[in-house]
Amino acid sequence: MEDTIVAVATAPGEAGIGIIRISGEKSLSIINDIFVSKSKKKLSQIDDRRLIYGHIVEKETIIDEVLVAYMKAPHTYTKEDVVEINCHGGMISIRRILELLLKSGAQLAEKGEFTKRAFLNGRIDLSQAEAVIDLISSKTDKGFDVAINQLEGNLSETIQKIREKLLEIIAHLTVTIEYPDEDIEEITYDNLSMQLMAIINETQQLINTAETGKIIREGLRTVIIGKPNVGKSSLLNALLKESRAIVTEVPGTTRDLIEEMIHINGIPLKIIDTAGIRETCDLVEKIGVEKTKESFNIADVIIFILDASQMLTNDDYQIMDLLQEKKAIILFNKMDLPLKADINVVTKLLPNKKIVKASVKKGHGIRELEDTLSEMVYTGEIKQENSLLITNVRHKNLLEKAKSFLEDSMDMIERKEALDFIEIDLKNAWETLGEIIGESITEDIIDEVFSRFCLGK
Repeated sequence: MEDTIVAVATAPGEAGIGIIRISGEKSLSIINDIFVSKSKKKLSQIDDRRLIYGHIVEKETIIDEVLVAYMKAPHTYTKEDVVEINCHGGMISIRRILELLLKSGAQLAEKGEFTKRAFLNGRIDLSQAEAVIDLISSKTDKGFDVAINQLEGNLSETIQKIREKLLEIIAHLTVTIEYPDEDIEEITYDNLSMQLMAIINETQQLINTAETGKIIREGLRTVIIGKPNVGKSSLLNALLKESRAIVTEVPGTTRDLIEEMIHINGIPLKIIDTAGIRETCDLVEKIGVEKTKESFNIADVIIFILDASQMLTNDDYQIMDLLQEKKAIILFNKMDLPLKADINVVTKLLPNKKIVKASVKKGHGIRELEDTLSEMVYTGEIKQENSLLITNVRHKNLLEKAKSFLEDSMDMIERKEALDFIEIDLKNAWETLGEIIGESITEDIIDEVFSRFCLGK
């Protein structure tokens, strides 16, 4: 924290502009060593937060034409003095300016060190800091909106409110235990149970959003399966709106897994087209079929395609056996042809599975399939417009840990255990929730969180 740090804040490569960021107590003196404004004034003589035109120089040799902004602490991203240099985006310009700054006394920043300083200096809490990396890496508008929501402090505020309720109960318990003779309102087990159940329910509601949050952040792994020639590759092409997979009338054309990322209604889908499942003597096709069966284990949802114009076969029944415990959508393709498949049999063998009728080649049923996938992500309790989603595995684990402490407290309340023991578990829950926002956390966890950041952020 005593060092003045520097890093390139823009992505590597050729661009119109490159930005180099400096933060720390010596920021102003370091930039004054190498920057000459057009007016010949030092940055300290000019109002801060203004872009100043001039040149970066080394021993009177011009390195680049730049715009420089000096921002005085504490009203900056890190709450330290910050300087940002806007130079030309070429690799040579950026490298030479960075070398000059290092020679002038700046230290190269570690990954995420600017945001880490923002956290350590109290500008943001830990959950907001983690939202920064989610914002940068978001793949969809929905993922971006969720990250912005967290960065604005909505998750922090929710966690703080739960902790405040817990702290109020803990304080009441402590007074009751330490000063039994004082004239204070008596705390009853029934009242305690009612208050804790409300907090448990709030915690569980947050945990319930984690599955949707994970999908928004990482993508829904969607595997397309079925016999050869039922339209799996045609469906992939229809969803991608381009000819990505080879489509022929020859069974077994697709012999390996084809994976693509698409967005449907704001949801990122890692969609995987597989080899058709059937008995085969072809060695290469056989390997493809085995890979298809292995893909069952990684899938969040499976799209099982049946040819509605053909009778059900043993291969179809074999796949249906594998789908019993899986989240799946049954898509009857080629519905534009005379119906031969027995839809009622499939419905009985796979109850509670979503059924979609389509003709992929004609574009019928694709929209219904997309809407069905959306419904499986945004289930009853979790609506698309709700931006407060738990997208971070660390947050989910801590919420579950806190809930476990609260449930242990409830068990002791039901058994009328001593208040001292109940108080211990409530304090553990309060501290565990504090780890989410960084109010009770170790240095190792802080380092682990910020190690996931990119340089310059």
